Amino acid sequence: MKFTKMQGIGNDYVYVDCFQETVNNPSAVAKFVSDRHFGIGSDGLILVKPSDVADCEMDMYNLDGSQGAMCGNGIRCVAKFAYDKGIVHKKNISVATKSGIKYLELTVKNNKVSSVKVNMGSPILNAKTIPVVSEKEQVINEPLTVNGETYHITAVSMGNPHAIVYMDDVKNLNIAEIGPMFENHINFPDRINTEFVKVIDRHTLQMRVWERGSGETLACGTGACAVAVASTLNGLVDEDVPVTVKLLGGDLEILWNRQENLVYMTGPATTVFEGEIDLSFLEK
Repeated sequence: MKFTKMQGIGNDYVYVDCFQETVNNPSAVAKFVSDRHFGIGSDGLILVKPSDVADCEMDMYNLDGSQGAMCGNGIRCVAKFAYDKGIVHKKNISVATKSGIKYLELTVKNNKVSSVKVNMGSPILNAKTIPVVSEKEQVINEPLTVNGETYHITAVSMGNPHAIVYMDDVKNLNIAEIGPMFENHINFPDRINTEFVKVIDRHTLQMRVWERGSGETLACGTGACAVAVASTLNGLVDEDVPVTVKLLGGDLEILWNRQENLVYMTGPATTVFEGEIDLSFLEK
């Protein structure tokens, strides 16, 4: 199997051109290639496939083999992958995902994509749709008891579910301990991605993320979008202006256009290396 390892501010995936390749048992392949000791090393596997409704399809799998619906950093790299490899030949493209068709605007330098602006669609705030267990229609700054301690969460879906928690210090947070407790909390029927956020100022947020199925990652694009939406709903940032979200792997610029009710994300996409790997043993 030929592959390309790519990363969007440190959120790295193994990408496969399924216009040329066929990947059998992608869940098993995802678990193997993601292993940072015995595999390639990544946060998961993304297959770039032909689509009847868009320029291409993004089929993603987390490092535990579970299928994901959407990844903001991943889809920027899908756009770069498709353009740089000649799958698409234009700077405005569409990508089909499990959470709908996304539209992307490419910035090209020296015939290669350097950054991508993604129309991430409308945030979902209805508790049942996210889903999160609540007696209220929307979960905004609501208390949640985790391991005997009360936190206040705001729940947003950007095609996948997020719980946003604000705190004064995220740098020293023991996220490996608390992350799984949020992810598998009974109030989140489909598990949850959890963003732990510090507000720096009205235009800048710092976050760490625990992603369901992957653990802590250096970046999460849908999570950054959810954080910008949640911070607007909680009155912590100014409305209708870009917000810089600072993640461990780098910065993303997020704009929630309230009039359109659309979230736009802009950030880099980078190719790390290309290679080929023998997966025949997985078929035995």
